[in-house]
Amino acid sequence: MKKCIVTVLGKDTVGIVAKVCTYLAENRINILDISQTIIQGYFNMMVIADVTELDKDFTVICDEMVKLGEEIGVRIHCQREEIFEKMHRL
Repeated sequence: MKKCIVTVLGKDTVGIVAKVCTYLAENRINILDISQTIIQGYFNMMVIADVTELDKDFTVICDEMVKLGEEIGVRIHCQREEIFEKMHRL
């Protein structure tokens, strides 16, 4: 299973979770775990997702999520899980 970590940060507004999750579903990205919180009006969400079924290149997905974030007024960052695993081995 190939996994990625998606983080979403920004000012809280209606529909952030819906728009991000819709994008993921439309691209056959399965959410394995999700956590979100709002602190003093600032939205923070972290998603661990299965990208095994991707039809697009992973970099294209990351670029599209950055663009989606700009459209909805948040910052979306997507990284492969391997980055975190290798970082902790050092």
